[in-house]
Amino acid sequence: MRVTALQLPARFNAANEQLAFAETLLEAGPRTDLVLFPEAALTGYVSPDGDFDLTALAEPLEGRTHQALAHLAKRFDCLVVGPLIERTKTGLFNALLGVTPDGTTLLHYCKHHPWFPETWATPGAGPGKVVSWRGKKLLPAICFDVHFLAADAGPSLNEADLLLFASAWVDKEDDARPALLQRLATQHHVAVLNANWGPGKPRINGQGGSLFIDAEGTLQSRLKTNTGRVDVTLP
Repeated sequence: MRVTALQLPARFNAANEQLAFAETLLEAGPRTDLVLFPEAALTGYVSPDGDFDLTALAEPLEGRTHQALAHLAKRFDCLVVGPLIERTKTGLFNALLGVTPDGTTLLHYCKHHPWFPETWATPGAGPGKVVSWRGKKLLPAICFDVHFLAADAGPSLNEADLLLFASAWVDKEDDARPALLQRLATQHHVAVLNANWGPGKPRINGQGGSLFIDAEGTLQSRLKTNTGRVDVTLP
């Protein structure tokens, strides 16, 4: 199975532009079976002015974002795993949706561990659940979740073939992300696909570097440009 991580630039409240850019990236590259977007890549994670509150951009599960992801899934005949700022009767969630070419929601995960600035976000009920797609078992996680995954979801990590890790990562100095993900890969024999936000507005240390780590813990591919895609084939 071929899998793809898209790295989109940081933009705030510019969903149409982000979706159009994603479609351009998918048109330009080889066909794929799965596409992963970065965390909150359609709404933006934080405004250029430092506003982390995404409340005004929240929508229901079956809203415009679901329709847009379904369009991409149908057009490119793949599972599209993209971000949703989800509004429900019980709260607001930083979520991931996995939509199939026929419009079915195969994957729906709400971030279990919102990062400290995400005061708007309700914690999800628990870690992600393993789902199957084209012969591979997939487990979703979002950014700050990585620090708790081994304790929260050890058996699921052991079961999964691929950890889908969407992030809007920041680091003051060296990027800790590869080492953290390599440790998980090695301990649980699970490959990791990471889609991270790219430099944009705002521009923050740690952006970029979307990557793929195989189940042996080897960093096989890492994006060196500000935007683009990581394409790999799972054995």
